[in-house]
Amino acid sequence: MLTLLLNARVYAPAPLGVRHLLVAGGRIVWMGGPRLDLPPYLGAESVDCEGRIVIPGLVDAHVHLTGGGGEAGAHTKVPPLALTRFTRSGITSVVALLGTDDATRHPRELVTAVHGIRQEGLSAWCYTAGYHVPPVSITGSVRGDIASIDAVIGAKCAISDHRSSQPTTDELRRLASEAHVGGLMTGKAGVVHLHVGDGARGLEPIRAALAGTELYPRTFNPTHVNRRRALLDDAIALAREGSHVDLTAFPVAEGEDAYAAEDALLRYLDSDAPADRVSVSSDGGGCLPTFDDAGRVTRMGVGEPGDLATALRAAVAKGAPLERVLPAFTANPAALLRLPGKGQVRVGADADLVVLDADGTVRDVMARGLWHVRAGQPVVRGTFE
Repeated sequence: MLTLLLNARVYAPAPLGVRHLLVAGGRIVWMGGPRLDLPPYLGAESVDCEGRIVIPGLVDAHVHLTGGGGEAGAHTKVPPLALTRFTRSGITSVVALLGTDDATRHPRELVTAVHGIRQEGLSAWCYTAGYHVPPVSITGSVRGDIASIDAVIGAKCAISDHRSSQPTTDELRRLASEAHVGGLMTGKAGVVHLHVGDGARGLEPIRAALAGTELYPRTFNPTHVNRRRALLDDAIALAREGSHVDLTAFPVAEGEDAYAAEDALLRYLDSDAPADRVSVSSDGGGCLPTFDDAGRVTRMGVGEPGDLATALRAAVAKGAPLERVLPAFTANPAALLRLPGKGQVRVGADADLVVLDADGTVRDVMARGLWHVRAGQPVVRGTFE
């Protein structure tokens, strides 16, 4: 199928002005200013964007495709996420992971979910392992999973959280070396995506693991770093030292010792840390529990993929130019995770495109060259939707 998008105001993420784009075979094959006249026998679909903003599909690098939760019993395990939970929010690429429960849930289930949602039209990958060490794996090692399984691009672990296994410095070093070498062998990201809890140690375990080793700072990718204000400041310092840090678009109550993702992103970008070392993810499908002093769950929420697009819109509403904040939702995570063709609007890139309405809401979504959402409504649904 050929699709010709006309009069699109392209942010690639840099602003390119009004362009026309030709999509074929799931990729952008032409982009230019003068209109391209195609012979009628090609049967191309022409879509007039009428000057609306067109951005790359969002890259959500922290989602619980198979569901998170389980901290308060089996009945609190979050169900799997359906396709349109992502597409209606402009998300066209996801990276799936396990949460606290890496005992009854397994990386095998993640890989299966990745293949399933790929068949439904999204681009997807996953991390092996979960919160704990020794890491749970499919082949018997993190390095083996990355080297042998197409979908696996890195590993997951948790630090500074009472739900973690309290990994030692040597355990973190070993995990990072396994991920790094697996990445070298395959050209994949080979990162350790680190859930950071609200414990007082914060990012100190990362610095301890890096000290006195040959590990590269980019190997450690801490997430949830806006959950405490002091933690964000420490994350900005860590980014200056070479790590890539990830913010989470979770809800923040007034007066809470945390930053909403849009506020954290603007604070980061106003610092002298490299602008390409920050990203925003949704924690979609993840459990958002509140614990009492004895470690019991008193309240539980669930991360929403839609919060990612909401955070992008909120950052622009605060006066930030779209081109300044958009890379954290698109190009930056794609570059860190070495996802070719993702996060950019350019010739040769995958045709993952989002058309925005005047108020910044998601209007139309194309994933790998096929329309999934038109005028705000899904035209493709998941198998069980």
